[in-house]
Amino acid sequence: MVGALADWFAVTAIFRHPLGIPVPHTALVKKRKDELGRSLQEFVADNFLTEEIARDRPATAHVAERLGAWLSAPANRQRVLTEATRGATRALERVEDEDVHDFLSQLLLPRLSQEPISPIAGSLLEGVVEGGSHKGIVDLGIDEIRRWLEDNPDLFKQVVGDKAPWWTPEWVDDKVIDWTYRQALTGLGEMRSDAHHPARTALDDLLTRLARDLQHDPEVMASAEALKERLLAHPQVPTSAVAVWQSLRTSLMGAMADRESYFWRRGEELLTHPGEHLEHDEVWQQRLETHPGEIVAFFVNTYGDELAEVISVTVERWDADEASERIELFVGRDLQFIRINGTVVGALAGLAIHTVSVLIS
Repeated sequence: MVGALADWFAVTAIFRHPLGIPVPHTALVKKRKDELGRSLQEFVADNFLTEEIARDRPATAHVAERLGAWLSAPANRQRVLTEATRGATRALERVEDEDVHDFLSQLLLPRLSQEPISPIAGSLLEGVVEGGSHKGIVDLGIDEIRRWLEDNPDLFKQVVGDKAPWWTPEWVDDKVIDWTYRQALTGLGEMRSDAHHPARTALDDLLTRLARDLQHDPEVMASAEALKERLLAHPQVPTSAVAVWQSLRTSLMGAMADRESYFWRRGEELLTHPGEHLEHDEVWQQRLETHPGEIVAFFVNTYGDELAEVISVTVERWDADEASERIELFVGRDLQFIRINGTVVGALAGLAIHTVSVLIS
């Protein structure tokens, strides 16, 4: 009984005054609630919110390998695409045409009109010409022009014939038009097959000069800026841009709704490729697993103290009696075992003392 009473007193004194009597050094949780909260905050910050733990945990979790294995299942890839298309569709549906028009007319276009575009355009054009990226567009233009000529010889002859002098005989006009038509087809074929054709070289020189003038010639720069301002100030520009946005949105939503569309097939390929690498390629795994550790370490180093401070702030907001009751209820079962253990230990100690006293006497 002495042991049971002692343990009852000790356990009860942690949370409240035993029998309501304000014995010194009792009701510790009520009196030192805030200090306990701050101590718990320091314990969590020093032992859990550390850079070493933040870097080690993502590395040992094998996030990349697990993600790759998860993506290897077709059902999981379909789930990703389904959720992505669902979110994208909802986002597109919530964008109103009036909002796009207001964004363009009130924010984007006025901002573009204030920014000098000629140096940027000149630098971009210079890079395109130096890298040869424009050659594909030139080839496409040549192919389209030649295809149009081959499909519309009569229209070509009519357009050129209307420009012929009235006084030339008709048979002369026909011969000249036929020769011009053949020369046009031949010239386009030569330009298409010869990467160093004089016409191509002349076009490259023209684009190079234009790129340089857009960056350094004040007159050309002023002309480009004036053209930009006239274009952006035209009242039809926002309306046309909204129309383009409507067409783009309709196409995107249609593609996302059709599981047989190129959008879904391409999405399946894009998920399959990284999934295979993440599951089997150690280089990809190391690259991916490095970044989560760095991100978590950054947040821990930057905001770890603020995160741990949530503990002390929350405890400080608790009422003293409420905090004591919450903690006592949380550990109540263990407290009962402590009291039972105290009773048993006290009884055994008393029995041992009594046995020794009987033997001595």
